[in-house]
Amino acid sequence: MQTLTLANIYELQGLKEEALDIYKEVLKKDPRNSDASIAIRRLSGMRRKYLGVDKEMLEFFTTMEDDIEFKEFERWLLKIWN
Repeated sequence: MQTLTLANIYELQGLKEEALDIYKEVLKKDPRNSDASIAIRRLSGMRRKYLGVDKEMLEFFTTMEDDIEFKEFERWLLKIWN
């Protein structure tokens, strides 16, 4: 069942594409649903701004071996969120 609650859970888990798909389905069923509309705008903007970011750094993040790499990743995170 496609609900806002499920979409929120996916979003909190970092599953942005899955959440976006559910929000779109909710909006198709209820075009006046402002929560779904706001979420779609929010996630669509994030997707454009950070396109490829997850794939780019996932490998680095999962293979970090020392404090130097951790600090480099931390600097990268701060850079994209500012």
